[in-house]
Amino acid sequence: MTRIHTPRRRFGALIVLTAIALLAGPAHSQAQVWPQRPIRLLVPFAAGGNIDVMGRLMAFRLSEALGQQVIVENRVGGNGIVATEAVARSAPDGYTLLWASTSVVAIVPAAAKVSYDPVKDFAPVGAMTAGPQILLVNANVPAKNVQEFVAWVKAQPSKVAYGGGGGPASASNLIMSLFQKRAGIEMTNVSYRGTAPALTDVIAGHIPTMFIPVSEAFAQANNPSIRLLAASSAKRSLMLPGVPTIAESGFAGFDAVSWTGLLAPAGTPKDVIDKMGAEMVRASKDPKFVEQIVNAGNDPLGYGPDEFAKMIASEIPAWGDAVRSAGVKLN
Repeated sequence: MTRIHTPRRRFGALIVLTAIALLAGPAHSQAQVWPQRPIRLLVPFAAGGNIDVMGRLMAFRLSEALGQQVIVENRVGGNGIVATEAVARSAPDGYTLLWASTSVVAIVPAAAKVSYDPVKDFAPVGAMTAGPQILLVNANVPAKNVQEFVAWVKAQPSKVAYGGGGGPASASNLIMSLFQKRAGIEMTNVSYRGTAPALTDVIAGHIPTMFIPVSEAFAQANNPSIRLLAASSAKRSLMLPGVPTIAESGFAGFDAVSWTGLLAPAGTPKDVIDKMGAEMVRASKDPKFVEQIVNAGNDPLGYGPDEFAKMIASEIPAWGDAVRSAGVKLN
């Protein structure tokens, strides 16, 4: 028997198919329409510092690219632990992110008890900046380069002091620890509450040496009371291209920098991660954006999710070694 499809039956079938499509649609297209509301970017440190400034630059860039406001929230406390733990516990929906740094990913977990796992609890989105540090000496130190400096220190083991600006867990202090181990030298740490008072004492000749961020070294480049010996990065700093690296001064492979990047809670959809990561890579190739990064004393990285994940995997043991060598404990 031939079945005749009446208009009413065809209309009913259309309603059923439409309902099925509506039910299936949101689950399939959720990531495609992300973001549908403002995004929070937690910065673990106070406003005004280098990490905060880089986070705000990236937030503005992402806001323009995504069509939704990325709101920076400075959540300070516990050497960055408070903000980092908050993001680790957040829903993996792309609406709560962490502007991460070397400190909260590699240094603090090695020096203190934390409730987050820097690898398992986060999805790397992208690394944006690398901040080299500069090894400098007082002008009275009879060393014009790294090799001469190492020889000078070896001639008087444990008698040369260095400034540890920012406390024992600061990047400058830990980079000096890594450098001492690599060069086979021993110096005595003199701890300061910040870079400025330590630098003042180096300029005055009270202590002979220290590492300082490249932006602060740039400001002192023409100071006759100090001498800039080398950068801690693998490549020369874009801000101070005339200063050689430690790596090219006889210590091949030496690379110790403070970096910043974007992390999301583990489980965040891959296409959401990739969308943000692609924008970070694009930003790193934008001359105007790069100029802002360099003017703040950083070099652009522009790593996407995969490269950032590889970097984190290598950074954690390297900085953990520095923490142990320096005997740093934060708890």
